Amino acid sequence: MRELETLLDRRWVLKSEDRELYYRIRDSIGEIRKFATEKMGCQVIENALLVKMEKIPALPESFMGIDVFTSKEEYAYLCILLMFLEDRDAQGQFILSQLTEYIAANMPSGETDWTLYTNRRRLVKVLRYAVDQGIIRVTDGSDDAFMDQETGEVLYENTGASRYFMRNFSRDIMEFTAPEDFQESDWFAMDEDRGIARRHRVYKRLLFSVGMYRGEGAEEDFEYLKYYGRRLADDLEQNFQCQLHIHRGSAFLMQGEDCRIGETFPGNTGMSDILLLCCGKIREKVEKGEWTPEKDDTIHVQSLEFQQMLRQVKEEHGAGFIKGYREMPEGEFVREVESEMERWTLIRRNMQEQTVIVYPSAGKLTGRYPDDYDGSSGTRTGKA
Repeated sequence: MRELETLLDRRWVLKSEDRELYYRIRDSIGEIRKFATEKMGCQVIENALLVKMEKIPALPESFMGIDVFTSKEEYAYLCILLMFLEDRDAQGQFILSQLTEYIAANMPSGETDWTLYTNRRRLVKVLRYAVDQGIIRVTDGSDDAFMDQETGEVLYENTGASRYFMRNFSRDIMEFTAPEDFQESDWFAMDEDRGIARRHRVYKRLLFSVGMYRGEGAEEDFEYLKYYGRRLADDLEQNFQCQLHIHRGSAFLMQGEDCRIGETFPGNTGMSDILLLCCGKIREKVEKGEWTPEKDDTIHVQSLEFQQMLRQVKEEHGAGFIKGYREMPEGEFVREVESEMERWTLIRRNMQEQTVIVYPSAGKLTGRYPDDYDGSSGTRTGKA
């Protein structure tokens, strides 16, 4: 169902930006809501402004943050922007100085100094993100003026979508005392014995994450796959062009070429090529007996040994990398590749113990250059 895929892939569909798609989704809203609520426990919001599926993960992952944000202050600015817009009418206008005064008065850490370039740059990043998401529109002026000097002005318009950006909670969050309370609130007052919450978690883990791993989350979730895996696979394959692969310690939803649910790996990027080559090297070490998988199919390696493997990949295949990675200093290359592998949950780093846990997903896909590759043509290929 293409409309269901669209809502899984996007934050929302705004009527003002794509009327045809908006009405097409509303025509299928009955089937979409049935699947979303029964299988995933996700609320579907539908009104004259937008259609949105509330995609709350069963387990939070680092990649689920906002990619363009690099500091806590940017998240704080976004939250205060949403507070600022909450009391304003849709299509109402405001100038940037009104927002900066509001932020300065409401920042938990105290007043914000807008004469500092760093603070202005962070706010501009948040505002551009809000424009990109359809929360606000630029009516007049450019944020470059504010980037250059704190007196720079821009005229914005509130689209009204900001009221639907944050999730809805069934309980008063002022009662929460730990981050885990936000996860548990999804299953509050739900009859666990009926398995509804477990079914929701399993569907969410398969659809919202790269893979589902034994040892992460509730152990009973893997028991669900044991008893209902075939039925679940039929259901997912009926609704999406995909295949469900269930292994001893992991499960993966492998998307087909025409399936579009979020960002996929591998992508058409130089980094994806490098990660595939790294996965190939990992498989090679397992086949040679140098690295041994645990009972749950994970591999535990010392950080220095894993980093040496990454350097070996660069040394052996670096001639085929795009220029940026080919000329990148070795230390920076290792940091970037490790960070990207962790983002795709191919590995987990334990900084305290100085170890790397290689996840089963690293064995699902591998890459290699053709046998006749001479390092000059840039030709690459991937093998599953």
